[in-house]
Amino acid sequence: MHYIIVSEARLTRKGSKKLKDVENVFKKAGIQYEIVKTLDKGDAKAATERITLQSGENAIITMGGDGTLHDIINGFKSFENCSLGLIPFGTGNDFAATAGIPKNHKKAAEIIAYGKPRNIDFIELASGLRSINSVGMGIDVDVLQRTYAANKRGKGKYLRSLISSLIHFKSCNFTVEYGGKEEKHFGLIAALGNGKQFGGGIKLFPDAKLDDGYLDLFMVDYISKPKMIGAFLKLMRGKVNKIKNVTIVKTKAAKFYNESENYYIQAEGELYKNVPIDAHIVEGKLRFYLPTD
Repeated sequence: MHYIIVSEARLTRKGSKKLKDVENVFKKAGIQYEIVKTLDKGDAKAATERITLQSGENAIITMGGDGTLHDIINGFKSFENCSLGLIPFGTGNDFAATAGIPKNHKKAAEIIAYGKPRNIDFIELASGLRSINSVGMGIDVDVLQRTYAANKRGKGKYLRSLISSLIHFKSCNFTVEYGGKEEKHFGLIAALGNGKQFGGGIKLFPDAKLDDGYLDLFMVDYISKPKMIGAFLKLMRGKVNKIKNVTIVKTKAAKFYNESENYYIQAEGELYKNVPIDAHIVEGKLRFYLPTD
């Protein structure tokens, strides 16, 4: 059975039309499906918990964005008989960009209807929290806090918040452990990626792959305000290796420690208070519908 999880709030006139199109793709392919409509935050996670505890082969299909994917990956109780598919229906759709999933909802549905899932990785923290795209602390959290406070719509909300953060954010102290060594940093961000980008197209991890068995660790040490804009422009073009004070390495596991008494981390744009980033890569455990090469 294929379970299509979609937020009721998304089913406006245009959204309902998209859902009907997806249903038609599945009907044409002879796929049995059930629509699961969510109302509140946490409903997608609860539905996933229920579905992944059922017997038999099941597929969870989310019509949503990175936030819904985050809820769903954290709802998996068993990975043995359940696969995951995505039909982009969010604002940023950063994970979809990494996975090569088209924005067109009918084409995305066809990948699921006529394809087979492949094994990919995800990030897991010692706390049990999972992330399919990225986790981090620093300016990425500041960008999200400004975005949510502004309560604006559209993909441009991330860009406006990023510009504000570049002007106002102050570097902080953090400690990073990876590859058997410990480093002290005073900088802007420490983040780990399974996907390539964050915040609606900011390419922090241009060399990341979903199935290579590695985390991509990204750190930026202190950059003066006058040099910020130039660094930002290189970042938007995916040229992170051209930015001074940037560290990018592949690793199986990493720990970040923030020296602040109270701090936040982000995972797929969801904010968590005082949760340590003690992360490792979980290799090939998630079966995900991807376009054929």
